[in-house]
Amino acid sequence: MIDVRNINKSFDDKRVLNDISLVFEEGKQNLIIGQSGSGKTVLLKCLVGLFEPDTGSILYSGRDFVSMNKDARKEIRKEIGMLFQGSALFDSMTVMDNVMFPLLMFSNMSNKEKIDRANFCIDRVGLNDAHYKLPSEISGGMQKRAAIARAISLNPRYLFCDEPNSGLDPKTGVKIDNLIEEITQEYNITTIINTHDMNSVIQHGDNINYIFEGNVWWQGNKDTFLGNDNPELQDFIYSTELLKRIKPK
Repeated sequence: MIDVRNINKSFDDKRVLNDISLVFEEGKQNLIIGQSGSGKTVLLKCLVGLFEPDTGSILYSGRDFVSMNKDARKEIRKEIGMLFQGSALFDSMTVMDNVMFPLLMFSNMSNKEKIDRANFCIDRVGLNDAHYKLPSEISGGMQKRAAIARAISLNPRYLFCDEPNSGLDPKTGVKIDNLIEEITQEYNITTIINTHDMNSVIQHGDNINYIFEGNVWWQGNKDTFLGNDNPELQDFIYSTELLKRIKPK
């Protein structure tokens, strides 16, 4: 679990996050949604230590990440997996080498154990025949699977996903959503997903947090999402012509 308490963040004289308090639960997909410029990306960067909040606490299973020294933060980061928006695979490295990279950097496993773990993760995400292919030799969906395999290689307690469906066709996006859900539940991971994808929200939103102008504006889940009575969230959901046509009267 990650417990965010009263986080504030400003750049110069512009307040970007305003007293944000959230709880991200274990074994669930915790979604952060909001329009561009709402503050959700800044919030995500504060959670992983890329930005320092001005005030507040971020508790990783009771451990305050904000007040930790550099060495203590390194230990927390070993428990974090990251799935980047563009997959961010190393172009010159095979899928196997990409998945091995965090193990080589942060693990004390023997070389055989690292190879076994990498093979397990690659097989787990369904890339059985792609171990020694370069990213340029596989599809976008396969690249995303390889990035997920790399993100879970250290068996993380916390998994951060930034726009996991970005650049994928809808059918492939659904498969990636389902894979993230399976992994979250199977390993009881605290998964935090930053997304604009309405299908992801409706199908997989165990815990949905809508950020509006730097504030927590609405909280709920996939069962209460479409029926909410928040006008700003309604405008966000039904922002396209297609969705406007199917909006309940």
